[in-house]
Amino acid sequence: MQFTKMHGAGNDYIYVNCFKETVANPEKTAIQVSDRHFGIGADGLVLICPSDKADFFMDIYNADGSRAKMCGNATRCVAKYVYDNKMTDCDEITLETLSGIKVIKMTVENGKAVAARVNMGVPILEGGKIPTNFDGKTVVSQKLAIEDKAYAVTCVSMGNPHCIVYTDDVQTLDLPRIGPDFENHPMFPDRINTEFIRVVSATELDMRVWERGSGETLACGTGACAAVVASVLNGYCKRGADVKVNLLGGTLFINWSENGEVYMTGPAETVCTGNIDVK
Repeated sequence: MQFTKMHGAGNDYIYVNCFKETVANPEKTAIQVSDRHFGIGADGLVLICPSDKADFFMDIYNADGSRAKMCGNATRCVAKYVYDNKMTDCDEITLETLSGIKVIKMTVENGKAVAARVNMGVPILEGGKIPTNFDGKTVVSQKLAIEDKAYAVTCVSMGNPHCIVYTDDVQTLDLPRIGPDFENHPMFPDRINTEFIRVVSATELDMRVWERGSGETLACGTGACAAVVASVLNGYCKRGADVKVNLLGGTLFINWSENGEVYMTGPAETVCTGNIDVK
């Protein structure tokens, strides 16, 4: 199987061109290629496929083989892949995902896409649709017990579910210990991605993320979007402003616009290409 490894702000996936390749068992393949010791090493597998609704279709599988609906960083990398490999000559594409169709505008330098701005759509704020088991229409600064400690959490869906927690220090958090407790908490029937946020200012956030099915990753595009939406809801950031989100792997800029849609801007890079025997 031919592959390309790419990353957006350190959130790395293995990309396969399914216009040319057939992946018979993507769940098993995702586990194999994601292994950082015995595989290629990645946060998951992304299949770039034909679509009858948009220019391309993105199919995502987490490192544990579970299927994901959406990944913001992967959308930018897919855009770079199809542009750099001359599958399109347009610097704007539509991308079908399991969370709807996304419009991606690329920044092109010397014939290569280096960054992209993605319309991530309107966030879902209704608790039951995120989904969560919290009472009430929205989940803003609700109490959640983890290891006998009460956390104030805000929940948002950007096509996949997110739980945002505010803290004074993201660097010293023991995410491998507490991350799984959030991910698998019974209040989250489909598991949850959890963002731990330090508010630097009204236009800047520090963030670490525990992703369901992958563990801690260096970046999460939908998570950064959810974090900014949550920060507006909690009064930390302003609606319509570009907010800088500092992740372990790089920086994203997020804007929850007055029209309700969330825009994400960030880099996309190719790491390597190669072939792997799929077991």
